[in-house]
Amino acid sequence: MIRLTAYVSGRVQRVGYRAKVVSLANEMGLVGVIQNRPNDNVLVIAESKKEDELKRFASAIAIKNALIRADNVDAQYSQGSGQYSTFRKITGPEEVGERLDDGVEILKDMLIDIRSLTVSVNKLTTLTEDGFEKLTTLTENGFEKLTTLTENGFESLGSKMDQTLDKQDETIEEIRGLRLDMKSYMDKRFKRIEIDLAELKEMKTALKEKGLI
Repeated sequence: MIRLTAYVSGRVQRVGYRAKVVSLANEMGLVGVIQNRPNDNVLVIAESKKEDELKRFASAIAIKNALIRADNVDAQYSQGSGQYSTFRKITGPEEVGERLDDGVEILKDMLIDIRSLTVSVNKLTTLTEDGFEKLTTLTENGFEKLTTLTENGFESLGSKMDQTLDKQDETIEEIRGLRLDMKSYMDKRFKRIEIDLAELKEMKTALKEKGLI
């Protein structure tokens, strides 16, 4: 058994880095642990029977994306102990409360964003409906004036315009249906987020009572 011990520096804490590394290790069939260090670095310990797998893993954990920036991976190889059966993340007791607070704030921001989106959609739908209704009224008035001028000359034109009005009515109904569907969806999202917020608060209270945070 061979062990990789790597110290990773950069923007690697509180950005989902450990979860990414755990996923990579599981995909490659490695065992070990990953843990945040006080100096803002991350410690990675991985074991495998094949050194080339560990080297590929060491390269793969130099992750860079929109949130994560692993600037340096200081990798060292040694004899493994065989003490690990899985690859897992080590979380300190003080981290639990911080994570719960972060989760509550994120859910609150999501709730605000969704409510703002709902207001915007409702305004857009109202404007669109008003626009169609005004257009329909103007068009209907125009048809009446045209057909009044001469019954014979504008019968075919009136028929075509009636068809146009029918299509406009259908469009208005579709928009109304879309607004109802959107409202139903947003109501469900609000309910789910409110439930998640309540569960997070209850979890934090329970952990405080047990002295874990």
